[in-house]
Amino acid sequence: MTRHQPEPEPQRQPEPDTGRDPAAPAGRAAPAPDPAELAGGAAVEAEGIGLKGPRGWVFREVTVEAAPGSVVALTGASGTGRTCLLLALTGRMKLTEGEARIGGLRLRKQAAAIRRTAALAHVPGVDDLEPSLTVGEHLRERVLLQRRYGTAPLAALKAALRSPRQRRADARRVHDEALAAAGLNLATLPKGPRTAVRDLERLERLRLCVALALIGRPRLTAVDDVDLKLSAPLREEAWALLASVAASGVTVLAVCGEAPAGLPGDVPLVVVVTDRATGARTAEEPAEPAPKADDTDETEKETADALAETGRA
Repeated sequence: MTRHQPEPEPQRQPEPDTGRDPAAPAGRAAPAPDPAELAGGAAVEAEGIGLKGPRGWVFREVTVEAAPGSVVALTGASGTGRTCLLLALTGRMKLTEGEARIGGLRLRKQAAAIRRTAALAHVPGVDDLEPSLTVGEHLRERVLLQRRYGTAPLAALKAALRSPRQRRADARRVHDEALAAAGLNLATLPKGPRTAVRDLERLERLRLCVALALIGRPRLTAVDDVDLKLSAPLREEAWALLASVAASGVTVLAVCGEAPAGLPGDVPLVVVVTDRATGARTAEEPAEPAPKADDTDETEKETADALAETGRA
């Protein structure tokens, strides 16, 4: 009787390194790192972007190039799409044409990831403060919301394993750091943290909005109507506030009626003038002429429609 010999097992060749997680299913790449865990400010790169509304173009042919930690001033006449451009660059409005990258993320393909790293500090009609609530209530609410919804999964798991005392200490530290960065001293308010928002001066309200945005530790923060109804000295304080935020590494987008000639501390400033054919320019370049009144009225309607849609979202 013939005894069959077992066939030798074939030798397995080592698999080439493809950069994929071995535990991940075949054909699926390893997940990208959470944008919220990335450090530093976000560079803003846009070329030929535009947004078209029901009544025509809101803005078009916008080109921006700003390094991390810069202040990007979006200026122009009222109704020329400044606020819509601000919301588009933070991933909250969909572009019609062109391409942009925010912190290396593609605006068209990764808008949700950009929204997690870009905070709205003051955009009337989108993130309005509640006048009847106090300053302390707004701050506590934002800290709780950030802990529940704005933390990366791994960071949230680590926070859940800490003791209640440690979690309270962490929340207090984030709270104090945001107030210090925004220059908001609660002791100087009429009733301290119990001061209602309706009793705040305009600059104090701006500082509160910036502090609320910084609680989420964003890479990019957006502010609308920076210099609206502010005297010349208060405008200087407002721009100094935004310059200090940018100096800490956070890129700032700011809508304004008139861009400053420069910022304290030699903070980089990029000025974008919005009109029918807008583009980025430096602070030393001359401003473009304002659009006609008929065009302004038409674009104001487009902006109102876009803001209403963003508020519903």
